[in-house]
Amino acid sequence: MKEFYLKPKLFSVISKYTKQQFIKDITAGLIVAVIALPLSIALAIASGVEPACGIYTAIAAGFIVSLLGGSRVQIAGPTAAFATIVAGIVATKGMDGLFIATVLAGIILVIMGICKVGKLIKYIPHTITTGFTAGVAITIFAGQIKDFLGLTYAADVKPIETIEKLEANIHAIGTISIEALIIGVVSLLILIVYPKFEKRVPPSLIAVVVSALLVKFIPALDSGVYTIGELYNIPMGLPSVGLGAMEITASRVVEMLPDAFAIAVLAAIESLLSCVVADNMINSRHNPNAELVAQGAANIGSVLFGGIPATGAIARTAANIKNGGRTPVAGMVHSLVLLLVVLFLMPLAGLIPMPTIAAILFIVAYNMSEIRNLKKIISSKKVFDIIVAFVTLILTVIFDLIVAIAVGLALAVIFWLIEKIKRKK
Repeated sequence: MKEFYLKPKLFSVISKYTKQQFIKDITAGLIVAVIALPLSIALAIASGVEPACGIYTAIAAGFIVSLLGGSRVQIAGPTAAFATIVAGIVATKGMDGLFIATVLAGIILVIMGICKVGKLIKYIPHTITTGFTAGVAITIFAGQIKDFLGLTYAADVKPIETIEKLEANIHAIGTISIEALIIGVVSLLILIVYPKFEKRVPPSLIAVVVSALLVKFIPALDSGVYTIGELYNIPMGLPSVGLGAMEITASRVVEMLPDAFAIAVLAAIESLLSCVVADNMINSRHNPNAELVAQGAANIGSVLFGGIPATGAIARTAANIKNGGRTPVAGMVHSLVLLLVVLFLMPLAGLIPMPTIAAILFIVAYNMSEIRNLKKIISSKKVFDIIVAFVTLILTVIFDLIVAIAVGLALAVIFWLIEKIKRKK
């Protein structure tokens, strides 16, 4: 009997599930939750919404994508790629407009999955995915420099784009905190050196515990190191489920359709590219159409849970893989841990130093940097491949995913036509 084409990956792997993998998935879920907590808050702020909306998004969307998705290891939640789009919608059309656009985007994504649009991702050349992944790695790295060095921006400086963050870091270099740098370096050394001697306990967990204890019990360090709890104020408990008193009219729906399509397209591309990256890391194959349906359901669920648009998060997915996650159970654990944190453990989560989170993400960025693939592309001496890869990389860093993919694909098609014409001659 032919397998249902939208079958979630969870149901494909659960029959061979082992106790050993369950332990690894729990550990990976815990670590990813630790990483996702400050990221979700920061991305919500960058998107122009309340900080708690980011965590609600990670909880709802993360669980739904793991439950229904087509990848074994995908972690979903708020991402940097959405920040500019979301901020623009909120600023011009309000939270009501954002919620309507997100629900519509979810419906569009479900339709895309049912219509098997997900298979189109295979036509994206590896040079584009390599350039895009490397660009995301640079973006992640650049975004963590501030917390690693303990820099303080001026009150009116709130950078969102990577170049803006680099400029802000240069201007704020005089505010570097030696205490934060010490915690960051100690965390980084643990992450690099510890795995050489011991691999049973994830180095990320060791780094979090050690750094939190150092800051908590050494007064000299405490004064110059920000923790999650010092930077963010998140209400205990959960939001009310539903759209509240929102008025939805036909004219309002038509007005939000362009924004909905933008959200849907971006979510589809980023999620499926994240799946491709994950497949390369664990030698697996994802189900693109099931993933699109899951992403659609996740965006609708995120809104109903008080969240914002969501998609597959490459950094968190890579962290999941690096720490042993190999099934959707890890993603579900990640969401449940965040749920427990919001309900009961926010004071403990608040003790985690921001330089440690930055150090963890530095390692994640390095692991997904595509250095080897970039070297292969360069060593191939195929000029067109090199141009496509590096143009995609640069545009990902300077602009965003949509621009990078669009230009990369356009160049790939042009170069393919040129090659075809040459062969005919």
